[in-house]
Amino acid sequence: MLDYKLVEAFALVVRLGGFEKAAQALHLTQGAVSQRVKLLEEQSGCVLLVRSSPPRPTSVGREVLKHYRQVKRLEEDLGTGMGHETAGFTTLPIGINADSLATWFLPALETYLATEPVLLDLSVDDQAETLRLLRDGEVLGCISDRSTPMQGCRVEYLGDMSYQLYCTRAYKEKWFPQGVEPEAVRKAPIVIFSRKDAMHGELLFQALGERPDQYKAFYLPSSEKFGSMIASGKVCGLLPEQQAAEFVERDELIVLLPEQVLTVRLHWHCWNLASRRLLEFTDALVAGARAALDQTP
Repeated sequence: MLDYKLVEAFALVVRLGGFEKAAQALHLTQGAVSQRVKLLEEQSGCVLLVRSSPPRPTSVGREVLKHYRQVKRLEEDLGTGMGHETAGFTTLPIGINADSLATWFLPALETYLATEPVLLDLSVDDQAETLRLLRDGEVLGCISDRSTPMQGCRVEYLGDMSYQLYCTRAYKEKWFPQGVEPEAVRKAPIVIFSRKDAMHGELLFQALGERPDQYKAFYLPSSEKFGSMIASGKVCGLLPEQQAAEFVERDELIVLLPEQVLTVRLHWHCWNLASRRLLEFTDALVAGARAALDQTP
């Protein structure tokens, strides 16, 4: 049986990035927090925390955190059911891809967030990586491009986001006067979200039958800035239809490869908990996403 006072100290050290900040949050001395974490490790018989800067959980520590967050979620639901909802807000840690956050996610939840005492703790990563956050227990649910649920989780289809490669007319004339060929792609600057982002490679593979072995990459980890960066004429880049529409309407951007569309099917994954708050959030998210995103069988 875990002593949740000790687990809470451990969880805060990880979440806040250090013993000092955890001590401030718990109104304890730094030594007292360190002692609680050490006692938890002794009781569990395992090293739970790597004493790095910032501290990070071991694989066993991640399992303890996952269990703690799930129990905490259920306890908060119990408090609501007993009439304790007025005590404050419920915080839901959610993993999300940057493009969803920049486009449809918050509008889809506008009514729910306006009427329910819920706060979101959003962790942003590539849609191919968000499941790791769920697996490690850092979030209760995530938006991912993967359709297969992990053990102990449920999955719901949300909808599709369609991407094309955009640029300005001047950019196309400068870098692709003879059309989009592999050699020209290697020389032309392209904006990419991060080194984890492989979507541009997928679309170019569709178009060329091969993935270019190198790019003149401009890394920009901000989906909100992609449209204006591409419209500056310095780069080309992938945009979802929702972001590109306003630039296309103003004739600021054109599609570089009109025949090529990369479709990303998004799914909602969450722990299969008997949590009323998590179930209500899931229902609101699925309904909002299906109204905002393209739906395919």
